[in-house]
Amino acid sequence: MSAVKQNPAPSPSPMPSPAARYVWYGVLFVLGVLVGLAGSLVQAAWFPGGLLLSLLATTGLFYGGLRATSTQIGVASAAGGWLVAVILLSVGRPEGDGVFGGGTGELIFLFGGMAIAVMCATMPRLPRPTP
Repeated sequence: MSAVKQNPAPSPSPMPSPAARYVWYGVLFVLGVLVGLAGSLVQAAWFPGGLLLSLLATTGLFYGGLRATSTQIGVASAAGGWLVAVILLSVGRPEGDGVFGGGTGELIFLFGGMAIAVMCATMPRLPRPTP
């Protein structure tokens, strides 16, 4: 009889080095700016489907930041970039031009994105692998 070898359960990935995490923080900030810009345009153009799409993209970015860096700072850096883009786009020019025209869709996008960032930042941290 031959013994059947079973594979042990996969262990969680080790935490990235501090230098790699700092690079991730910068990348996540830039991605946050891009997702905030795209979400601001899409949520108004294809309401209500665009609003759902932009909030799903925001959720994916924030949760991806948590998974990529294994810290809540990853979520905060992505959310910081997203918030900078959304706030800069919501401020109108002196002529009155602005990306956000006002309404419930824009408020749901703004407050929904902030709520998603808080939810992702308060999720339990990923378990560290044992040596």
